[in-house]
Amino acid sequence: MTAGQASVPFFLKRSRDIQLIKKNGRRVSTGLFNLQISPGVPQDATMGIVIGRRFGTAVRRNRAKRLFRELGRAVRPDLVPGYAFLVFPKRECLNLPFMELQQVWRGTLQRQRLARFGVPSS
Repeated sequence: MTAGQASVPFFLKRSRDIQLIKKNGRRVSTGLFNLQISPGVPQDATMGIVIGRRFGTAVRRNRAKRLFRELGRAVRPDLVPGYAFLVFPKRECLNLPFMELQQVWRGTLQRQRLARFGVPSS
């Protein structure tokens, strides 16, 4: 970060940022969550979590948000800069053990070229 440049938070919270990704992003679907990916962001990768009331009770929605925030924090160092993405968890994500959810998460990010795991340093 250079002098005078503000640090960009990892998790998106502003409605305007989220709407921009919804409008311009491409959608990827899995059995446990959907991703909406928007390239061309000038800063480090950023992530937002969107869960509607149809997901379930507030307890279930908050639990899903906590799960995906933890998944996001775990992969943050491996994310490719220049992308913003939204995660739309599905109800099924709460029925899976965390390790299995993490495998699906990491595999999806790697297939979409949003993250590089285990890249040896040259």
